[in-house]
Amino acid sequence: MAHQRILVILGHPSADSLCAGLAQAYLEGARSAGAEVRLLSVGQLGFDPLLHAGYRGAQPLEPDLQAAQAQIAWAGHLVWVYPTWWGAMPALLKGFIDRVFLPGFAFKHHQGSSRWDKLLAGRSAELLVTMDTPPWYYRWVQRGPGHHQMQKTILGFSGIRPVRVHEYGPVHSATAQRKQRWLAQARELGARS
Repeated sequence: MAHQRILVILGHPSADSLCAGLAQAYLEGARSAGAEVRLLSVGQLGFDPLLHAGYRGAQPLEPDLQAAQAQIAWAGHLVWVYPTWWGAMPALLKGFIDRVFLPGFAFKHHQGSSRWDKLLAGRSAELLVTMDTPPWYYRWVQRGPGHHQMQKTILGFSGIRPVRVHEYGPVHSATAQRKQRWLAQARELGARS
């Protein structure tokens, strides 16, 4: 693992959150194991999260998004850390993906065909996802819509696989001791990645 390049993407808008703690713990664990690790905090980037014309018109990338694309291209393993709000990721993280995972960077359609090239192939990913819903309920009753979106329709579509999912919840009723166990688990995941 000494040559592993890992980008930890914090998708919670607040730098003072359980997600921020999980991201930092993962980063520390991976560094202790010899990986080269970088942290990208979406909430601290300066960008418009709206893709105003869809893919029909050009919308120049802000410098922070250009730098984010360069970091994603650099990494061999992407670690996405975010909460589940209303069944999926926060709007800011979705806006980040809409603006960064563009044609020509994440994928390329074949002319006159429904096929496409997966331009981010060769990378793997992990999702560290917090939620107030019990994870078993989210997985088996609600059928994990946010996980499916990230694993299949975003990362998988772009060629990123495998994608492992780690769930932390319910957060709202978790004791401080339980949160400390989650942070220790994230540190251990980083050390094993």
